[in-house]
Amino acid sequence: MKFGKSICILNVGGTKYAFPKDVIKDFPLSRVSRLHKCASEKEVLEVCDDYDRERNEFFFDRHSEAFCFIMLYVKYGKLRFVPQMCELSFYNEMIYWGLESSHLEFCCQRRLDNKMSDSYINFSEEEVKLEEELKGENLVTRVVTEREESKWLERMRSTFEEPTSSVAAQILASVSVIFVLVSMVMLCVSTLPDWKTAENNSVEEHRYNPDSLEHPSGIIEAVCIGWFTAECIVRFIVSRDKCEFVKRPLNIIDLLAITPYYISISMTMLTGENSQLQRAGVTLRVLRMMRIFWVIKLARHFLGLQTLGLTLSRCYREMVMLLLFICVPMAIFSALAQLLEHGLDLESPNEDYASIPAACWWVIISMTTVGYGDMYPITVPGRVLGGLCVVSGIVLLALPITFIYHSFVQCYHELKFRSARCTRSLPAEFLD
Repeated sequence: MKFGKSICILNVGGTKYAFPKDVIKDFPLSRVSRLHKCASEKEVLEVCDDYDRERNEFFFDRHSEAFCFIMLYVKYGKLRFVPQMCELSFYNEMIYWGLESSHLEFCCQRRLDNKMSDSYINFSEEEVKLEEELKGENLVTRVVTEREESKWLERMRSTFEEPTSSVAAQILASVSVIFVLVSMVMLCVSTLPDWKTAENNSVEEHRYNPDSLEHPSGIIEAVCIGWFTAECIVRFIVSRDKCEFVKRPLNIIDLLAITPYYISISMTMLTGENSQLQRAGVTLRVLRMMRIFWVIKLARHFLGLQTLGLTLSRCYREMVMLLLFICVPMAIFSALAQLLEHGLDLESPNEDYASIPAACWWVIISMTTVGYGDMYPITVPGRVLGGLCVVSGIVLLALPITFIYHSFVQCYHELKFRSARCTRSLPAEFLD
């Protein structure tokens, strides 16, 4: 939108803020930055409550003191609750301006999680009546209107994306889990020596051969793949943003789990019985074992696995730190171990430590206190070094664990609230 003046005024509950229009474009708050993308005054009024073209002033009928604290976050990078203000009310303001609970300081996040866990908010009858009156006065927001127009899509999306949102979603999730477990059992059993389809390891009897579909294991696998494919297609159709759907990690895993089956069938049909099948056999086995990714599909239905994935994504810096704490001592201790056990003892050197890479394996199992016993130092200096290696491993590995633990607890409370909100059917208007 071409603003009338170079200065834009934001009027939030009577408190005015003046910004250059270039600042509005890259403003940290998504609702404010959306003003720059508006092409007409009608689109502007969908973002704010009122607009004065002459003064280039945008009016937002929101809590002015809450927005003041949000502006302090924009300036200093720290977001805390407004004193003597309900945590849920402030969280409502955060959602309106485009912030999430993760932007809060850790102490405030705990307060919000506790508040949400203690009181599952539902619209009262008075609020429902008030909403109906607002609808009668044509003051309903664009979000409510769009939801009414695509109500069945929302139901389908919730059924497939939120396993706890309804009874149908729970049944669908249970069926999907059963198919995953059946597929994993078939994969494990098919590797047993006594399994009928594994009597001959030649590729001609590979279970992906079209003739193998007559075998019960082939039929079960085809049914499982058909279910996963249909589920993935439906979820793609009802998704809001198709590009965002493809970029999600769980959806990528679904694609990696489904695609090898069709690739294997295509390769088997193309190679047939000729000599190229022998070279394709290794590829077929690799693609077949990629079905193990189906286990990760369980993360869509279990809160614990979702918490683990979210924790790892948020703690990648701590994970890199943990890897660094392992690699640096590993390089030092492996070089010293090779020197003490093999390099200095020329008469009877310990051949297990013939090279630094070989000693690295001993360092890893010692620092992690696993100790397989396949290799161990035999000299007194080597044993002293082994003791130092074990003690340093315990200390160094424990340092980043505290940060990862706190992040895990935080992610667990966050996902637990989301799951409980879907179970209690918390209206989405509360967050809008």
